[in-house]
Amino acid sequence: MAQEPVTVWTRAERGARGPQPAHSRADLTAVAVGLADRSGLSAVSMRQVAKELGTGQASLYRYVTGREDLLDLMTDAVVGEIDLDIPLHGDPVTDLVALASRAKAVQLRHPWLPDIPPEPLRLGPRSVDYLEYALRAMAPVRLPGPTKMEIVALMSALVAQFARAEIQGSRATTDRQAAQAAYLSRTASQGSHPHVAAAMADRAGAAPAEDPQQLFERAMHRVLAGLVVDDITAADVVVVTAGADVETDSEGDGDAR
Repeated sequence: MAQEPVTVWTRAERGARGPQPAHSRADLTAVAVGLADRSGLSAVSMRQVAKELGTGQASLYRYVTGREDLLDLMTDAVVGEIDLDIPLHGDPVTDLVALASRAKAVQLRHPWLPDIPPEPLRLGPRSVDYLEYALRAMAPVRLPGPTKMEIVALMSALVAQFARAEIQGSRATTDRQAAQAAYLSRTASQGSHPHVAAAMADRAGAAPAEDPQQLFERAMHRVLAGLVVDDITAADVVVVTAGADVETDSEGDGDAR
């Protein structure tokens, strides 16, 4: 019979027999996170982690099967920095935006985190806690469970995108940003992109540099307000059956049209 696939979370950290390990997965994780914080994700390798620990690379395979296990451990460790003890207010959108803001703050502290290759189920114990908190925030909303899971996944993807943009924006030179803005303005003014020109004209009176956090919160609120709705009562749904009048599902007394 084929063995059931296992993850780093379901494998024992050490064998039942043999000497006490000199290190732990927590040691490996702390070293790997430190390397990534200092030098980026590309600096994290089994060889470099072993060097930082002062041990041989082969010895690390007593704790993990390879770099993917290490990425799982690193991701879960920093997700654990997101404060999940903050009480929910009862408004799902407000609570999710606040959670997303805390998640983005962690990604900004660890700029390598948005570069972790995305996997739908890269979930460790702390990540499952995060998922539970997000789903609890949506408990009052009558949406199917899979839809709520999709909303959390989309929210997480947007958090990563905003964090990546903010990190990259902070690294771009002022001259480069000014040149890019001038190019866009000049191209829009040539007449072949009227909608871009109109949008930029609307922006002309706005403040030149909006706080990235305010922009993030406004955008997340807009997106989540459109997703986190009570599917039963959010809108009138037209119900059409053969040979019957048409009525709205939410009211039940709509006029036939």
